[in-house]
Amino acid sequence: MSQPIITAKNISKKYSITSQQGGYVALRDVLTNIAKSPFSFAKQKAKEAVGKAGKEDFWALKNINFEVKKGEAIGMIGANGAGKSTLLKILTGITPPTTGEITMRGKVASLLEVGTGFHPELSGRENIFLNGAILGMTKKEIGVKFNDIIKFSGIEKFIDTPVKRYSSGMYVRLAFSVAAHMEPDILLVDEVLAVGDAEFQKKCLGKMDEVTKKAGRTILFVSHNMNAIQKLCKRCILLKDGKIEMIGETKKIIDKYLNDKIELLNIPIKDRKDRGGKGNIKFTDIKITNDKDSEIIKNREDIYVYLSIKNFYKSDVDVRLSISINTKEGFGLISYDSLLKKQTYKITASKNRLICKLYSPPLNKGDYNINIAIFKDNVLEDWIISATKLCVHYEKFDNHINSNHFPILSKFKWSLIENNK
Repeated sequence: MSQPIITAKNISKKYSITSQQGGYVALRDVLTNIAKSPFSFAKQKAKEAVGKAGKEDFWALKNINFEVKKGEAIGMIGANGAGKSTLLKILTGITPPTTGEITMRGKVASLLEVGTGFHPELSGRENIFLNGAILGMTKKEIGVKFNDIIKFSGIEKFIDTPVKRYSSGMYVRLAFSVAAHMEPDILLVDEVLAVGDAEFQKKCLGKMDEVTKKAGRTILFVSHNMNAIQKLCKRCILLKDGKIEMIGETKKIIDKYLNDKIELLNIPIKDRKDRGGKGNIKFTDIKITNDKDSEIIKNREDIYVYLSIKNFYKSDVDVRLSISINTKEGFGLISYDSLLKKQTYKITASKNRLICKLYSPPLNKGDYNINIAIFKDNVLEDWIISATKLCVHYEKFDNHINSNHFPILSKFKWSLIENNK
């Protein structure tokens, strides 16, 4: 029996966190604190100097053990903060584990964050050669695959444009295309594919399926899209609070994960721990109503999403907001991102409340999950998956039509244009 291509033994990762209330602190706040309590300030600085300033240990991962066979596509799922990205960074060699060891028997390529391994001042063409060299390919080997890489990425018109002018979607297209065509033995893919459009995501899943089944390569795939995980992976790892909760057949693992998510929906978002981002701006409440302030939503009605936000920056900042409507399995249906309208919104220090009006979203009867995110300078500050549930209570379809299989409704009209006997 051949050796596993990936072996993780007793992997743990510890970070030391210095307690500091409120994130960013302005200079004026520091000077005010000195003036008010000079002795307390000096005492705190003395503690910091000797390493006793409110530090605590945080275990992002604890006793992780698993093996992956050659040619296997294995999924990794879990809530935000479960430790998925930390584990991938350890597998890639970006950060070392605190304890334990990783054995990787083959050449590794990774897609962990948008633009990782790209130089912003270089063109797409130049970055293909740079990224390929980082992955261990020779210039000649890259040249042989160059045209296939460009064709798959679909950004031929912009291949000689500096990548700093690329959108996040273009970054992902090129980055995935390079990694997939460089024929690594092991491909590690984080949530970055969610940035691409639905057509490109489908294309990527097809490519990953091809490299595992035809080329016998190994893929470790992290995603919140359960449909994608189920389509690609026969086996799955569920992480929770930095530990492996379950490993096994994908459907069973996904069922367990979705049941856990239902429980999370009952927790107020101000108390949710499964959130991503820097955390200097946070969502504290969410409410969904129709135009009559009723929480009973019918299909084709306008929907109002109210978001309460706390800003810890102690000053006004411009933010970008994003709301998405998703199936219970995590498949994205509709995105409402202020970036699409090239808009940002100024929020003041402390508390803020915003509203987003969703004009008659074409949804069928059923339950949907709402994801929310907020960005400052295009850096993610807070991100909550399944922040709340949207229930659509009404449908116009005749009872003979099993409309539950079709979550999106759209206006249409049939016309009989010819009927010869």
